[in-house]
Amino acid sequence: MQASLAATTSSFRMESSAFAEGQPIPKLYTGEGKDISPPLTWTDPPLGAEEFTLICDDPDAPRADPWVHWVIYKIPGDVRTLPENLPRRTVLQTPPGARQGANSWGADNVGYRGPMPPPGHGRHRYYFRLYALDAPLDLPEQATKDSLLAAMKGHVLAEATLMGTYERK
Repeated sequence: MQASLAATTSSFRMESSAFAEGQPIPKLYTGEGKDISPPLTWTDPPLGAEEFTLICDDPDAPRADPWVHWVIYKIPGDVRTLPENLPRRTVLQTPPGARQGANSWGADNVGYRGPMPPPGHGRHRYYFRLYALDAPLDLPEQATKDSLLAAMKGHVLAEATLMGTYERK
């Protein structure tokens, strides 16, 4: 599992109306369903949060450590929600100015790609990690998780995490 870049504050929280912490992610948001991004909201970010970044990954994936499902950054500091079904585009209209980076898929690798573990591989965990940053990041389009983590060093004020699960039978 990845090391945390900042302590999680007790008041900074993220949730989804689609699934609760530790519970299964509905099929709609998976590769077996419509493969659309789930709605996410957060509350009580730390003072001074100028921008947010979100990374979703699967540490249980057999082919990568971990498999990256979503990279979204440059979320303005006054935003508190990501709506359901964000388009798979590098530059987003909502939230204004937000950018989506590369996920672990070889093709169609920008934006959210939902859970799709190998059949019979068991229950996988999907971590949605939201980082509150003290300054806007200067990154190229389609940043990767690694380039994003490197750029965030020294700028993370707090982290909020939401974990959902999914299993293909």
